[in-house]
Amino acid sequence: MKLPGNSSFSSRTSMPLRKGRETAVLISWRAVGSSGTITIKCKDLLVLQLEIPGMEECLNIASSIEALSSLESVTEMYPFFYRPSHLTLSGPWGLSSMEQYYKQTERLWDRWRISTVNSDYSVCLSYPSAVIVPREVDDDMLIRSARFRQGGRFPVLSYCHHRNGMVIMRSSQPLTGANKKSCKEDELLLRAVIDGSKLGYIIDLRSAQQAQQARMTGGGFESKSCYSDWKRFHRHHERGKVVQESLIKLVEACSDPSHSVDRWLSKLENSKWLSHVHSALCTAGLVVECVERDGHSVLVHGSEGTDNTLLVSSLAQLILDPASRTVTGFLCLLEREWIQAGHPFQQRCAHSAYSHARLKQECPSFLLLLDCVWQVWRQFPLALEFSEALLLRLAQEVYASNYGTFLCNSEQERCAAGVKENTHCLFQSLLRPDIEEQYLNPLYEPTDLVIWPSVHPQSLQLWTGLFLRWTEYAQNMEEAREEVWSIVKEHREQAGPDRTNNMLSTHCDTLTPFENLMDELTIL
Repeated sequence: MKLPGNSSFSSRTSMPLRKGRETAVLISWRAVGSSGTITIKCKDLLVLQLEIPGMEECLNIASSIEALSSLESVTEMYPFFYRPSHLTLSGPWGLSSMEQYYKQTERLWDRWRISTVNSDYSVCLSYPSAVIVPREVDDDMLIRSARFRQGGRFPVLSYCHHRNGMVIMRSSQPLTGANKKSCKEDELLLRAVIDGSKLGYIIDLRSAQQAQQARMTGGGFESKSCYSDWKRFHRHHERGKVVQESLIKLVEACSDPSHSVDRWLSKLENSKWLSHVHSALCTAGLVVECVERDGHSVLVHGSEGTDNTLLVSSLAQLILDPASRTVTGFLCLLEREWIQAGHPFQQRCAHSAYSHARLKQECPSFLLLLDCVWQVWRQFPLALEFSEALLLRLAQEVYASNYGTFLCNSEQERCAAGVKENTHCLFQSLLRPDIEEQYLNPLYEPTDLVIWPSVHPQSLQLWTGLFLRWTEYAQNMEEAREEVWSIVKEHREQAGPDRTNNMLSTHCDTLTPFENLMDELTIL
């Protein structure tokens, strides 16, 4: 068996694998005398080569891998059979819920309420059973608003800002259609959101032309005549196939070490992956500016409201909310805004960038989020409690996991499949003290300030820790980072736990060389 690598491999026979989350997306084999070689290209971008003595054994192993990678039923997948000794299936599943978020956010208690109108998932298949909505809007109004929104995703609360009480809402597009239909209940719902404020902002994640074209197929946007208290901005975001193709091109460029520098840079630019990162961070910054600086509430939506909408709302919260920058807070954010909010993980992560299959519903939206978070982490090495290691772990788990957290496409599907009763929760496992420590950032210094990431082209860089993860270069960088972490930890232990503010300031100044070294390691 050869060590992991991304070297090119030419085979006489290839066997593309069908849908499966457990292992590879493509295997190929060739005969070498009386033995055979199997190449397995995995979803986490790892490439394995297996030297198998005997052609019959080689073919049997290849067929077994293909069969195990082509499971059609969720309940046949490995998370339903994973039973580590240190975990138990009894007890609560997950970290957070909308009910818990509501209880923890005192600013919501006067004007907002928990609605269980979707308790049986009949109003919206992709929403959780409980959502936070304005108190003066009853459930009948919510049902009518859901009928007016694509997929039933009516406007719900995503975040309440701790400084001024302004909120971030999310939804799908309104179904105005070519006849410019309207919905009084939907208008009243949004009017209740701003409740006396002069203005709210709608961030539409499509260009104005795309929003107009959507009306021809039954979709649309909020017209000024019906939503006079809301001002609409359009910010174009690519989605679906375009983003998936971008990832494929990037992985292709990173997998071929034979490129010259000019060729490599050209392929990197042509992939346009960093353009998607730039768009996401720019729009998240706009949302933050509306909430923090202008003091207005925001509604974010695109078309379906299950991809770019969640991406932008999550990034905005990371920038705004200090609690979301802790390990627990970040995992709770992902649970609320992606798992419970109905991101279709099963559809979006069906294959990796190596796969020859091109499914319409595939899109690396979650991977794009992790890349954006990494850009923030690189620019603010003290602001996030977690390290790059946590982001890399999540990037791997979303495509192939022992846990049930990323199974299915919605909470409704997870309930039907018995995911919570029969699988373990990844996030709970990550927070076990012995495991959490390996994902902590030793440089972390909490701050209540909003962090404003730079979106200038020179500020955004390729996430080498992910896309060049299996190269010798990446392994050397990991060893260097571990050495830096050990030095920083030793320095902190010597400083002692009882530090005054003055000592803290001095300590931060002392750490500057370490921070600079970490930044250099990231850039190299």
